Amino acid sequence: MTREEARDKITDLSEKLHYHNNLYYQENVSEISDFEFDKLLNQLISLEKEFPEFLSPDSPSQRVGGTITKNFDTVYHEYRMLSLGNTYSEEDLKEFDLRIAKNLEEQPYEYICELKFDGVALSVKYENGILKQAVTRGDGTKGDDITSNAKTIRSLPLKINKGNIPEKFEVRGEVFMPNDVFDKLNKERESQGEEKLANPRNTASGTLKMQDSSIVASRKLDCYLYSLYGVDLETHEESLAFIKNLGFNVSMTYQKCRNIEEVISYVQKWESKRHELPVETDGIVIKVNSIAHQNELGFTAKSPRWAISYKYKAESAATLLKGITYQVGRTGAITPVAELEPVQLAGTTVKRASLHNANEIERLDLRIGDMVYVEKGGEIIPKVTGVDLTLRKVDNQPFNYIKHCPECGTELIRKEGEAVHYCPNTHGCPPQIQGRIEHFIHRNALNIESLGPETIKGLLDNGLIRNYADLYHLTFEKINGLSFQIYSDKKGDNSTRSLREKSARNIIESIEKSKNIPFANVLFGLGIRYVGKTVAEKLVEHFGNMEQLLNASLEDLIAVHEIGERIAVSLRAFLDEDENIQLIRSLEQSGLQLVDTTEKKEPLSNLLNDQTFVISGVFQNHTRDELKTIIIANGGKIVSSISKKLDFLVAGDKMGPSKLEKATKFGINIISEEVLQDMIK
Repeated sequence: MTREEARDKITDLSEKLHYHNNLYYQENVSEISDFEFDKLLNQLISLEKEFPEFLSPDSPSQRVGGTITKNFDTVYHEYRMLSLGNTYSEEDLKEFDLRIAKNLEEQPYEYICELKFDGVALSVKYENGILKQAVTRGDGTKGDDITSNAKTIRSLPLKINKGNIPEKFEVRGEVFMPNDVFDKLNKERESQGEEKLANPRNTASGTLKMQDSSIVASRKLDCYLYSLYGVDLETHEESLAFIKNLGFNVSMTYQKCRNIEEVISYVQKWESKRHELPVETDGIVIKVNSIAHQNELGFTAKSPRWAISYKYKAESAATLLKGITYQVGRTGAITPVAELEPVQLAGTTVKRASLHNANEIERLDLRIGDMVYVEKGGEIIPKVTGVDLTLRKVDNQPFNYIKHCPECGTELIRKEGEAVHYCPNTHGCPPQIQGRIEHFIHRNALNIESLGPETIKGLLDNGLIRNYADLYHLTFEKINGLSFQIYSDKKGDNSTRSLREKSARNIIESIEKSKNIPFANVLFGLGIRYVGKTVAEKLVEHFGNMEQLLNASLEDLIAVHEIGERIAVSLRAFLDEDENIQLIRSLEQSGLQLVDTTEKKEPLSNLLNDQTFVISGVFQNHTRDELKTIIIANGGKIVSSISKKLDFLVAGDKMGPSKLEKATKFGINIISEEVLQDMIK
């Protein structure tokens, strides 16, 4: 095939794929099968690989991903992405309406009501009809450039072929994971022995920030667009029609309302009807329709005066408390769980709910056999909120909290000042062992892929491992073909899984790869209470290697910048246990990084030597990260909170009033970015 023929064929295939994609997502029509569509797409990808000079940024091949982004660039929004004020009552909506009427001085006005989808806000710029850039909300002033990941969203046009479009414009919307896609993803993870994801909103957010866009493409995110910038129109309703006409995915659930009574009717209509939608919702957005009126009403520092968000209250239902069971976490913390008669709540069947701790059970005076009220906080995690005492039976006995671990029988302890009970059998309690291994393999720790909770349990049950150090004694021969039980909450619904050759090889390769993970990640992975990733990094920066840390006294640990007594006591207790020292020695013998090998940059100067800084607000000449780099490069230290020991607060625009008040109270030096620049000249 000649270059000219290849160019023409690529153009032809691209146009066909754009046409069929638009037809499917905008008109819900399929003229060809998925198989035929994928066949055309594979032809295009093959040709673009052979003739890369004809690969365009709007090619349909960009939908499948493949771009690896190590760091997302920070981008300042041309138009700030403000948040909305929230309200939870019809009375508040009426007060909002009175403010609108007063500020518009009795001019006639109307509203547009839209469902508030529970997703991730996104701003997308187009130039000459081509998707140019997609940026997250971030802090409202700036966000992350996730263009490669956004291009994998099939309902988001890469190229707009409609005539009469502006040269440049911006659309905004909400990226979400459809409920059926989320459910399917969790079933797949469960079948592979991986931990289930918490909810669609958090999953969508995490997916958008993934480094590999091909994984993003596999997650099948969707997007509803709801606002337009850079085009002069008279009403918000016109802007919705305009972006819909351009081929964007607009939820047709919006409605124009002539007055606040119609707004309230819309709110009431969708309170239950919203559960029929394929996406999670958490409220209604009410906007003044006229753009001229919006401009006249203006903005507060944080939100537009012409819009408000109505949040639906957490739904509640009454059901029977059949029993209370207990979960044991990796730190030994005991969490009580209410076992309920199944009840419909916020569109799902609820069988279990959180009870938090013994204090909460006592506060609610819960008794087995009570009728209890259950709410779904944020429509995600159910919790018991009260008891219907009018229905309590006389023989319902007061509840006694357990005294021994439900898993290993060890007597529980309760530390002074804490509400939670703990099992102290750290190295012998099965769920604690499992939990610590799951923490150890996490991507923020040793990042051992291909291992999930079910596989870990299978390795434990078969005696192949007893702790996370034993992972490094596994071999391909030991785990290839390994069979183990997968446990289900449903009685009699257990199944057997076997590790096939490919899975076994992936596990061993990932374990071997983890030996190159930096010391700070290893220290975090040990699962020491209160030692999160940031604390681990500070400890590694200060001590440099595990030997120095093992030999550090309690006073040495407390002396580390931002390491308080609570962290130091917990860390010292962990390092004083013989079994933990044995684990560390085993990891050392396996070749893990227990020495800080991070390349240390020589400071540009020592002008800010050992002086501490907090950075807050928005700045004219630098981002906050740039200011941090400047301070560290000149010998200064960045801290996260204001205390009496702080030397300087670098204050920018829109800084929180509480920080300013605290800094003033402590007599901290409050400086601008210009003063900081002068300090290092």
